[in-house]
Amino acid sequence: MTITLITGANKGLGFETARQLVAAGHTVYAAARDADRGRVAADKLGARFVQLDVADDASVAAAAEFVRADSGGLDVLVNNAGILGAGKLGERIGELTGDDLINTFNTNLFGPVRVTNAFLPLLRASASPVVVNVSSGLGSIALCADPSRAESRVVALDYNSSKTALVMVTAQYATAFPAIRFNAVDPGYTATDMNGHAGPQTVEEGAEILVRMATIGPDGPTGTFVDRHGPVAW
Repeated sequence: MTITLITGANKGLGFETARQLVAAGHTVYAAARDADRGRVAADKLGARFVQLDVADDASVAAAAEFVRADSGGLDVLVNNAGILGAGKLGERIGELTGDDLINTFNTNLFGPVRVTNAFLPLLRASASPVVVNVSSGLGSIALCADPSRAESRVVALDYNSSKTALVMVTAQYATAFPAIRFNAVDPGYTATDMNGHAGPQTVEEGAEILVRMATIGPDGPTGTFVDRHGPVAW
């Protein structure tokens, strides 16, 4: 039985990824910051709930200890939890403060690092460990610099840069731990609460690449940045 933990699993891409992996036979820990919403989601999914705030060291450590005691291991980690950021877009990025960036990075970048490091002992003990970090096309410097791409018209300094940094973090982990498959994914512009359900993709379409990369074997790719169509230019 493959044991999987997904952060931010109470809604959106996290919930749909959990749903598909439960259907595929994984034992899924649905992690969420809000205990009430998380338990409701886990019950709907047939998953196990674990309270986990990726921005809080103590919460992350407690979640890792809970999973260790409850199951004794972890095979797949999906770092999905994220926030949009301060919402100061376009010329308003001139209003961003250091605290704004710290807040966004604390969830979108430092969160995956906290969670990954806390669960590393369990992952390293797995026969086929996998980590999926959910980035974004907005984290691609190449796409954001291409005037033919929609990404080039989204000026969101804190969000975009946090997702760019997450791709590099993924590559660094892949180099440091070659026995673990580390990959970053871009779900694409998917209809979720984060964008007011404006994205043209369904949540099922967006979750496809998360599920695909969560189910690779020990000979699968590592250190990549991909969407459901293939490699994403960095």
